[in-house]
Amino acid sequence: MYGGGNIGRGFIGALFSQSGYAVTFVDVVDAVVEKLRQEGRYPIRYMSAQGNQDVMVEHVTAVHGNDQELVATAIAECDVMATAVGARILKLIVPNLVAGLRRRWALGKGPLNIIVCENLLDADKFLAGMIREQLTREECACFDEQVGLVEASIGRMVPVQTEEMKAGEFLRVCVEEYGFLPVDKAGFRGDIPRVVNMVPFEPFDFYIKRKLYIHNMGHGVCAYLGDIQGLPYIYEAIDQAEIRIMVENAMEESALALSRRYQVSLEGIRLHILDLLHRFTNRGLQDTCQRVGADPARKLSREDRLIGAALLALDQGVTPAFIAVGAGAAVYRYIREREELSQSVETAARVLGEVSHLEKGCPLFEMILEMYGLFLEQKSLTEIRRRADEKKAADLGNII
Repeated sequence: MYGGGNIGRGFIGALFSQSGYAVTFVDVVDAVVEKLRQEGRYPIRYMSAQGNQDVMVEHVTAVHGNDQELVATAIAECDVMATAVGARILKLIVPNLVAGLRRRWALGKGPLNIIVCENLLDADKFLAGMIREQLTREECACFDEQVGLVEASIGRMVPVQTEEMKAGEFLRVCVEEYGFLPVDKAGFRGDIPRVVNMVPFEPFDFYIKRKLYIHNMGHGVCAYLGDIQGLPYIYEAIDQAEIRIMVENAMEESALALSRRYQVSLEGIRLHILDLLHRFTNRGLQDTCQRVGADPARKLSREDRLIGAALLALDQGVTPAFIAVGAGAAVYRYIREREELSQSVETAARVLGEVSHLEKGCPLFEMILEMYGLFLEQKSLTEIRRRADEKKAADLGNII
């Protein structure tokens, strides 16, 4: 398990252990590596409004990511591997991956499947490109035949771990109970390894878009609306009737677009939305609007959760009025966080052009700018929700 952080320990490494594997973590945090070596196990706490459940993850150890010899040996000898290091760190682990693959091939080991658990579209292709750059032509042929880079969709919510959550246990990770791991069935080489709660699916692009355009998008809309209302926590925001209505409507817009695009049952996606809305109410996680809405520039980029979902909706004949509400709120926060900018329609228009790469005059540009203007005028959430309803009614011929 390359990465011993919140997702590595709090999700994937735990699934590996629960599946009967002995788990070796690779990390560069000295204290994490040392503690995992000493203890050989660590605690997970499943948090909910009804109470907490503590589980011990057994049969684990760790090697330091700066020790290429030990990392290469671990990769060469493992049955299955995963990464959860963060998209920006992937390039830094490539030399160790290459060293491990070369050692594995020298030993004549069989195929290796690497589950890529990074918050990045096409993370498998991104990682493959960087690995291939460091391989010879002959090694590239072996890589294509023997190594499966398997994209994953991480749905478990893991908040920032506070000292209060750790409660004196340095390695403890507090998470929600949801624990399914959808993965790209087409990415595997050889036999698919047996991992508890892993769901191989094809075509996997649907799962990736569902995670980004429903889960992440809905979470973001909730965070930005809660932020504007001065609410610290996600569970407080989703408990507000107007916010819940707008979040659910935004997710419904994405659901309809995804159903049309991938020919997938709308009812199944709606059941997923209901489950997410319930999970957002989990006060035990203490997840904040600040964390979920962090880095609004990335979340307003053209392919990400807000703009990407809205563009897909438009492409599929769906009016993204409520997604536009969330995007308007995100623009408001983006401007607020930059001291050199002031809140104005002109500034918002510049942000939509420079950050979201939307052209002035295009339907989405105008829709988001209109919704931003309502926040600028300090309209109530009820007034904003009604305007979004009116927008949908007008664009859909009075059919909502």
